[in-house]
Amino acid sequence: MTAHVDVAARAATQELSSERLAQIIGGTKLPLQKPIFEDFTKVWVSYQLLGAAAAHNDTLTDKKAIDDAMWPAITQQKLQKFYQQVSASLPHDSASEAGYNTGNILVARHILLLTQSAQRGGAPFTPQQVDSVRKAAESLRAQLTPSNFEAMAKSRSQDPGSARQGGLLPPFHPGQMVPEFETATRDLKPGEISPVVQTQYGFHIIQRLPWSQAKAAYSAEFAKNSSRGAESTYVAQLEQSGKIQVKKDAPGKVKAIMRDPDSYRKDNTVLATSSAGDFTAAQFVRWSATLPEQLVPQIQNAPDSLLPDLVKAMVRNNLMLRRADSMHIDVDTTQKAQMYEQVKQVVVQLWQQLGVDPTALAQAGKNAAEREKIAGERVNQYLDDLVAGRKQYAAVPGELTQILRSKYDAKIIPQGIDRAFERAQKARASSDSTGRAAQPRSDVPLPQSAPPAGAGQQQP
Repeated sequence: MTAHVDVAARAATQELSSERLAQIIGGTKLPLQKPIFEDFTKVWVSYQLLGAAAAHNDTLTDKKAIDDAMWPAITQQKLQKFYQQVSASLPHDSASEAGYNTGNILVARHILLLTQSAQRGGAPFTPQQVDSVRKAAESLRAQLTPSNFEAMAKSRSQDPGSARQGGLLPPFHPGQMVPEFETATRDLKPGEISPVVQTQYGFHIIQRLPWSQAKAAYSAEFAKNSSRGAESTYVAQLEQSGKIQVKKDAPGKVKAIMRDPDSYRKDNTVLATSSAGDFTAAQFVRWSATLPEQLVPQIQNAPDSLLPDLVKAMVRNNLMLRRADSMHIDVDTTQKAQMYEQVKQVVVQLWQQLGVDPTALAQAGKNAAEREKIAGERVNQYLDDLVAGRKQYAAVPGELTQILRSKYDAKIIPQGIDRAFERAQKARASSDSTGRAAQPRSDVPLPQSAPPAGAGQQQP
């Protein structure tokens, strides 16, 4: 093995040197940016671990390993079921005509005559044109009755979003509409029609629906709002009873974890405490896998003052997961069976794409060590072909990488990636200054992250 700083990554028995990484990325037309080096290194690790699994004819059917790797998706589904059960058990207010009359949620139809071009961002009308539209709106208002409003809205309204529905708008809460529109609607009694109302969009005529017509839409929106309120109250009570306390040094540790999660997967440094005990760096690493990938750089660059709330949210979710487990909430067995089968199919397909089919390796190598060496060479050849544009990118789901890393040794070394980045910069600068490169550069873009296994399944 080479010196630590000269190695960008290790996977099973294979090693990616900083020099090799610099040559690969530096030989492309891609801009020399650190994330590109990091992404390529992650792909190299995943491919080499697949090669190691193939050398051992390991189809990765260990259900516990799959469950562990799919933990983020499984956890989200369990929490969704937990929320549904909790919501059903919480007391909810009932929708009523009296509540509707208060205007807490408004249901209305409207007719709009525009005072600007129908195109988005169109030019406003001249004062003479606006006055003409006002007169047309006043004339239309004189013809309207509760019984013909819907039909007139379909034929006369210039709001394309609601005209087809007879001017019907989705139920709305205070603050969701422009002030003039909301005030005019709130001033109406159910069933009444407003005078002409001017807003930035044009002239409106509004009918606040009577209870008999608004009941279904109002009740559905009221139930949704009531459920959210009950859940928020439950979560707030859970947080209070959970006695969550975030450590003062947690923000710095969080940023370090997000930069190099591999180094903290077994770290027992306490980031927070709760009634459930200590919440450690290792637990944070696990929960961070439930976050959207695009949040990672945002967290790395976020002010320290915002990060305690992130830790607190994870501890709160951890408390809810414990309650879900105590209620024996789990993913449907059929879904799990499909998940296990899908992992197996993806593994076999990737082996074929990488050229490391176990049967072929068994014929080429006498023992596991020989087969691992051959698999490593074939993966490196595949990557050379990929960068040269001779092969298509084989996407490895993140969960599959987790399964592989739970069974085979692997480590990404940030210092080694830094060294590769520096070397590539120097080589590129030298090449640019002489006006020629040692070899033609490839303009093949590096691949994006693979979608997770089971991405087509419903997620919370």
